[in-house]
Amino acid sequence: MNKSQLISSIHEKTDLTKKDIDLVLDAFINTVYETLKSADKVTLSGFGTFEPKHRPERNGVNPKTGEKIIVPESTVPSFKAGKTFKETLKGNK
Repeated sequence: MNKSQLISSIHEKTDLTKKDIDLVLDAFINTVYETLKSADKVTLSGFGTFEPKHRPERNGVNPKTGEKIIVPESTVPSFKAGKTFKETLKGNK
C-alpha cells in the first residue's frame, strides 16, 4: 500500500476529505522525523514505538571487491511493533 492508497482507505472509513487526511499524515510523518532527530522516541500505545538507534563504527567488507572497510557510526530509525499490532497480525484479534 502506498501513501495515496492509504489516504483513500482512511477516506472510506471517515468523513474527512482526502486533502485533510494528506495534511494530517504529512504532519504525523514530520513530527516523527523531528522527534527521532532530537534523539527521542514516539510511542503509539498498542501500535508500536519509533526510536533512533545508535550504530557504532565497525569493520566491514566491500562485497564487490573484497576490500576491508570501516563503516562509520550512524543513527538509524527503528520500529518495534506493539502487543496489539503483533496479536492482530497473528490473527488473535
